[in-house]
Amino acid sequence: MQLAKKKELAAKVLKVGKGRIVFATERLSEIKEAISRIDILDLHKNGAIVIREVKGRKKIVKRKNRRRVGKIKQNVNNRKAEYVIITRKLRAYVRGLFRTGKIGVDEKREIRKQIRARKFRSKRQLKEHLENN
Repeated sequence: MQLAKKKELAAKVLKVGKGRIVFATERLSEIKEAISRIDILDLHKNGAIVIREVKGRKKIVKRKNRRRVGKIKQNVNNRKAEYVIITRKLRAYVRGLFRTGKIGVDEKREIRKQIRARKFRSKRQLKEHLENN
């Protein structure tokens, strides 16, 4: 007995795949006579058409994250980069002052130590310090 078309109709009406539709073998004659969507729904309510459960792993259960070589994310530390930028800028400025003769060797050495100790946050601060001293 060919019931492929009935199975397609049942799958469409019950909104599941054809593979999940199961017909009760003792009620095949009733299923064969079913024509409309309402007939299919009634047969499902009565138990002549059963929907098989979904096989396989549930999507709800999330896999645990694996922290391996390609997945490790490090926090980027910008403080070192900022330090390098400001230090190079200030040292270049001090070098220029030394070459033009506005500061001496000892003063240059002291200012470079202060730059390394992060006393100046900007070039403006360094200029103010030089004007005051």
